[in-house]
Amino acid sequence: MRHGEVHNPEGVLYGRLPDYHLSDLGRKMAERVADHLSGRDITHVVASPLERAQETAGPIAAAHGLDTVADERLIEADNIFQGKTFGVGDGSLRNPGYWKHLTNPFRPSWGEPYIEQVVRMMGALGAARDAARGHEAVCVSHQLPIWVTRSFTEHRRLWHDPRKRQCSLASLTTFTYHGDTIVSIGYSEPARDLLPAHLTGKGRKGDAPVAKSFGA
Repeated sequence: MRHGEVHNPEGVLYGRLPDYHLSDLGRKMAERVADHLSGRDITHVVASPLERAQETAGPIAAAHGLDTVADERLIEADNIFQGKTFGVGDGSLRNPGYWKHLTNPFRPSWGEPYIEQVVRMMGALGAARDAARGHEAVCVSHQLPIWVTRSFTEHRRLWHDPRKRQCSLASLTTFTYHGDTIVSIGYSEPARDLLPAHLTGKGRKGDAPVAKSFGA
């Protein structure tokens, strides 16, 4: 699960910075997903240690009488622009001192390599699978790590256009295992009606739940 909306009036790229909490809307998103999952056989809830992920996981864990476990491997991707506003006209990209970090979008050169994100995320998924074996687990993480892990599992390239990620706020990307092997991936948006209007363009990929199977 991706965390809910964050209170961020300055519009900075908060990354791994502390003290970025869910907004009122983000808390509603977390509650909505908790209601959506209330009938599921969830026996393990784990989240990134960042506040927004822990706060998103809280209602889900409470609904199943569980504690939320923290796993550093689910944390947001590291990024050189953390703590700054990011764009052509806001100063960060106008500063020549940052240009050296933009030389290789395939790695990417401005932050944690995509493959390193995949390695740690797959480790976290495997640990959650083992903790809930025979049942279900919920892992709360962040958009980029979730997306590159899904891309890797679906045998797509890891470098991509960020505008085309299918990973909205409070969305669920579901990895189904047969034994230790991922056999299908699903995607749904239980809190879609709560998303800000600019994130819900008509016909946007992800309008309906999707799933991809790989075979047992």
